[in-house]
Amino acid sequence: MTAGQRRRCFGLLRSAGDVWACVLEVNAWRRRRGDAPLAGYQELCRELAASGPGTFGELDSTGARSVLRRFSDAWFAAAKRRQTGDGAARFPRRRRGLVPVRWYHGTFTVDGRLVRIPTARGSAPLWVRLVRELPYPVEQVRSVTLLCEGGRLFLDVTAEVPVTVYPPGEGPDPARTAGVDLGIIHPYAVAGPDGAGLLVSGRAVRAEYRMHLADTKARRRAVARRAPKPGQRGSRRWRRYRRRARVVEGRHRRRVRQAQHEAARTVISWAQQQRVGVLHVGDPRSVLDIPAGRRHNLRLRQWQIGRLIQVLTDKATLAGITVHLVDERGTSSTCPACHRRIPKPRGRTLTCPHCRFSGHRDLVAAAMIATRRPGGGPTTGTTAVLPGVITHRRAGRHLPGAGQSRRDPRRPPQTARGSDGPRRPAPPPGGESLAPQGEDPQHHRKPGER
Repeated sequence: MTAGQRRRCFGLLRSAGDVWACVLEVNAWRRRRGDAPLAGYQELCRELAASGPGTFGELDSTGARSVLRRFSDAWFAAAKRRQTGDGAARFPRRRRGLVPVRWYHGTFTVDGRLVRIPTARGSAPLWVRLVRELPYPVEQVRSVTLLCEGGRLFLDVTAEVPVTVYPPGEGPDPARTAGVDLGIIHPYAVAGPDGAGLLVSGRAVRAEYRMHLADTKARRRAVARRAPKPGQRGSRRWRRYRRRARVVEGRHRRRVRQAQHEAARTVISWAQQQRVGVLHVGDPRSVLDIPAGRRHNLRLRQWQIGRLIQVLTDKATLAGITVHLVDERGTSSTCPACHRRIPKPRGRTLTCPHCRFSGHRDLVAAAMIATRRPGGGPTTGTTAVLPGVITHRRAGRHLPGAGQSRRDPRRPPQTARGSDGPRRPAPPPGGESLAPQGEDPQHHRKPGER
């Protein structure tokens, strides 16, 4: 886009941030007076209509109402979590400089790669050119969302996509159930109904997180002396560094997001081949509330469990596969043969000390999850079917350094550090000491003595 179009798009996002800030200000005034906050969508829309046209620059009423909808949904979601006893839930009270704006069907125009973004009455029309053609027909597009991520502008397109149609006898069978275990090393471990298993490796994604964290720390150490003091305005060099840091952070998030989509697509493709109609996915989000130390808490934060579940659910719905969330507590520490508790293994192999059963830890958990029913514990009388044929796949082939190797693609090669130095002579036949004959090993030389 041109410089003028970019300036106008960022102006729309800043105007949306002004709408968000106005709602926060109104609720702060009402809170001081002891009145009930304005959280309902209709109440907020009436306040917007009373403000009059032209209050928020080129932002039209449809885009402003999308911001009010976002605020209302966030407020009621926090209220619902607090009612269920979640004391960590917080109401939306933080200001935002740039807020995404959404326009629904009938308010925008799509003409090939050109999209007309609605603006306020009296403003010039805003046409932007997309980088590529829309992958959906124009009649299926339901909404477009303008947002900024990592200093780059994006136009998110939402379309209505029909469910996949299969030939007779080749579609998913509701009687065939598979269990899915979520993890960090293996984002998805699937145990099928006929002894088939799937392991999707996420070591490349984990390496991307680790290398990105190391690069960020090194970059911060390098510019620590150039950082402005609190209350000081940064120089142009500092602003360029901050802009570059935002670009690198956005690129890292896009790489990880693409790897998550590739992993979920691999699981759904495998389930279609196995004609699986129901997926039982273990929900491990309860472990996020357990403090496990600084390092492991970082791993859990980078895990993005909710995103993995949402991506898998969306692709499964498109393929006509039903997804149920089940309780996965104890599936990685229970023997499927004798049903006794097993101490957590250090590696990926689970071995029962009671009956000597051995198997892959994640696939055993997936097989146990397949026997769980939604909203309850294990199904009585159901035996876990352990995978006998395991398919291995890797997610993140697009990541830097990811090749055909099974080891960590981002880890530097294991080379010897430093120099080996000259080889020491072999010990004399009479003993292991290399000291000259007749020298007392306990004798300490004086200064200047040889």
